[in-house]
Amino acid sequence: MRKTATIHRMVMDAHVCPYGLKALHLLRSAGYRVDDRHLTSRAQTDAFKAEHGVATTPQIFIGDERIGGHDDLRRFLGKRVRDPKALTYRPVIALFALAAAMALAIGWAAEGANMLLLTLERFIAVAMALLALQKLRDVDAFATGFLNYDLLARRWVPYAYLYPYAEAAAGVLMLSGALMWLSAPIMIFIGGIGAVSVFKAVYIDRRELKCACVGGDSNVPLGFVSLTENLMMFGAGLWMLLR
Repeated sequence: MRKTATIHRMVMDAHVCPYGLKALHLLRSAGYRVDDRHLTSRAQTDAFKAEHGVATTPQIFIGDERIGGHDDLRRFLGKRVRDPKALTYRPVIALFALAAAMALAIGWAAEGANMLLLTLERFIAVAMALLALQKLRDVDAFATGFLNYDLLARRWVPYAYLYPYAEAAAGVLMLSGALMWLSAPIMIFIGGIGAVSVFKAVYIDRRELKCACVGGDSNVPLGFVSLTENLMMFGAGLWMLLR
């Protein structure tokens, strides 16, 4: 006999609850026949919450048992529930993977092939630009996180606000191959200070901090990835000057 479930979710002209849609998909994917009941007004939604003593919708019932909301349903089905406060490297992995793909694509479009050294340079340039973009989404939030560990920013706060623009400019200039006399010193400067700051905070002071490298709202832990980012910039700047 096919399993059955009932879901109560908000479906209004101006708002369709995304968690309700996700829960509906989970139930159907798990083989449930779903009685999909819509809450079509704020008054109807509030009345439903009061009747069942719940604070949120959707609410899922299987038989006479109330399972709860979307996250409760995931737990009931044995699926992982993401902790919004958990530390993760996923944003950095995704960014560097995309930077690598873009560097390869640029090489293929420009030369019809990929030369290792040139592709590596493009990867660093694109990665810097993408990292800067994450910071520029909310410069103030980035600066707040950056001030937790950067040695220069702690002495001169405006540096925390200038950093994303400097990183973006250096990345774009490196990608274009123009004004290396400007982009290389910027990379050496911000990469060198950043590497020393991260090394001191993590490996000397043993502080557990979040990295501002992909924006101020990230849960990326400060450590090896942040140090690598800064050393990468520092090394690329030196390479550009020597070349």
